[in-house]
Amino acid sequence: MGAPSDTARTAVRVLMEIEAVLFRPEEPFTFTSGRKSPVYVDCRKIISFPRARRQLMTSLSGLVMERVGYESFDVVAGGETAGIPFGAWIADLLALPMIYIRKKPKGFGRDAQIEGTFKEGDRVLLIEDLATDGGSKLNFVEAIRKAGGRCDHTAVIFHYGIFPEGLKRLEEAGVSLHALATWHDALAVAEAEGYLSGEGLAEVKAFLNDPDAWAARQA
Repeated sequence: MGAPSDTARTAVRVLMEIEAVLFRPEEPFTFTSGRKSPVYVDCRKIISFPRARRQLMTSLSGLVMERVGYESFDVVAGGETAGIPFGAWIADLLALPMIYIRKKPKGFGRDAQIEGTFKEGDRVLLIEDLATDGGSKLNFVEAIRKAGGRCDHTAVIFHYGIFPEGLKRLEEAGVSLHALATWHDALAVAEAEGYLSGEGLAEVKAFLNDPDAWAARQA
């Protein structure tokens, strides 16, 4: 992996400062799936830090505009639940309407999966807090497309970057993923700034190189 870009390095430093990115190789985290991990990211913490939030939202909107174009979207969508506040802030920065997408139709009333309105053929930028294997993104993209929108791009603050099959699934669906930083960026910053060294550094590197093999050794 190459060195982090200036944008990625700044994003990681901000996330570390508010303790949204954590390294704990000596006492691994356990996810809901049961998988163990020496690293953990909690982007929801960003909502409580206005200056950090402003920096990250400005960087993310700038990254997407630079890569895709400044007049390339008509609507911003936030994915339930963590993506909703970030979608709102990005929509405000880009001066675009916002919608939000439920994981599934709510099951009563209008039985809506999408709240807010947009026109047939509108180009929708999907915002979420982070991406692991891309599964939730595909669910939201499918809902947008079913409702008549065009969704070819999704943007996140943090992308795990260690599950290539997830990126492949998104690419096969015609969706490009844009992220401020990955775990490889976070590790590079942590190593350079002395957050990790020695055995702890080696453990995290082993996890990022082969998360399944690392998790199997913890069983």
